[in-house]
Amino acid sequence: MKLKKSMFVVPMSLMLLMPTAALAEDHGDHSGKAESGMEMGTATPAAELRITLDTALTEHAFLAIEAMRKGVDGAEDFDQAAAALTANSDDIAAAVSSVYGEENGAAFLEIWNSHIGYFVDYVTATAEGNQEGIDQALAELEEYKKEQAAFFATATEDRLPADALEEGLQMHIDQLLMAFDAYAEGDFETAYTNEREAIHHMSMFAEQLSVAIADQFPDQFENTNPDTPAIDLRAQLNYVFTEHAGLAAMAMQDGADGAESFDQAAGALTANADDLSAAVASVYGEDAGDQFSEIWNSHIGYFVDYVVATGEGDTEGQEAAKAELDGYIVEQAAFLETATEERLSAEDLEAGLTAHVEQLLTAFDSYVAGDYETAYSSIREAWAHMTMPAAGLSAAITDQFPEQFGHEMPEEMPNTGMGGSADENGFPIGYLIALLFVMLGGSAIAVRKFASDNK
Repeated sequence: MKLKKSMFVVPMSLMLLMPTAALAEDHGDHSGKAESGMEMGTATPAAELRITLDTALTEHAFLAIEAMRKGVDGAEDFDQAAAALTANSDDIAAAVSSVYGEENGAAFLEIWNSHIGYFVDYVTATAEGNQEGIDQALAELEEYKKEQAAFFATATEDRLPADALEEGLQMHIDQLLMAFDAYAEGDFETAYTNEREAIHHMSMFAEQLSVAIADQFPDQFENTNPDTPAIDLRAQLNYVFTEHAGLAAMAMQDGADGAESFDQAAGALTANADDLSAAVASVYGEDAGDQFSEIWNSHIGYFVDYVVATGEGDTEGQEAAKAELDGYIVEQAAFLETATEERLSAEDLEAGLTAHVEQLLTAFDSYVAGDYETAYSSIREAWAHMTMPAAGLSAAITDQFPEQFGHEMPEEMPNTGMGGSADENGFPIGYLIALLFVMLGGSAIAVRKFASDNK
């Protein structure tokens, strides 16, 4: 496919930016620069660009792996899982179109969707034990990698070099295939480890792509930088919050199905929160860490109770679990309000936590009822919703600890590819992350007890 390079000179459209900035409460000036030329905002134009890309690209990795698993299992909900993945592709293409024009958006979508098709070919060949088909799918993915890398290199006017992009795309392909192969072989621990790595990798690519675009179109982004300590905080939360929603929904599906992979699905969910418990304890002491753990783990336990009651047809048990979740919402909101010194109100937090609980319950109930379209629509809604606490909490914390988030604007933006490491970002806010991760955890004890009781 011939890429029309001339189309890349069109002005940047602000349609690219999802309205996540509105989700953060106004705690002072979080969209501009502090004194002495230091950029502090979590809701700058460049931040919105990065969060848009982060949300869509990480969801792609999550949905791709889940759809591949459904395919090899011959699951009844495969068509709906695949449709969710396609809808995600359309969202990414719309973002590309808003930057580079409709014609190039369509060109991107054709290239992007081709690699999804090759993954489907790989799944089909694997299910059939067709080694020739597997090899053909791998060869097609090799060509896709080169074409997609050329697209991004041309689009960004070589701010993202083609060779680095090819390396990063190969990593993306490998992570998805390793997650799928391990799942197909029954090595569920490796499968879920690779799934989480694939999600994280796409978050890093979102960072680097946003850096390139903001540098390419500085006027449209008010010369703001998407790679600052404050925005790193918001993006880190965005990636882990959204991942939490996806992993929770799929673990509940496994619980309903009595799937062999349930222990490892639950393990992925709890791994999403392991670092947070240790961080809370290291900042506030063991007593505070225990307090946090007790509150957060309780709601995972209540979801487990709901799954068990549903499997037993126990309506009374379902209602009891919902009542417990209502109590959890009030307690968790009070904790966060106190932690942020009332920068986030308990009332608003309760509303957000209620939405999160309802989205996961709707996704689960719809799945159990066989309404897979609603199930996957609710999973995508839950994924998108978690951008809200990331926006609001990061705004509150940067206001609470402004000295931690100053960032001198560089004279030139970095020229980087698709690879990289989270540790290369200069993220000097480790102890603050503990506070923000309080909504991301899981209960290893409760989930593993459920798995054991239902073997």
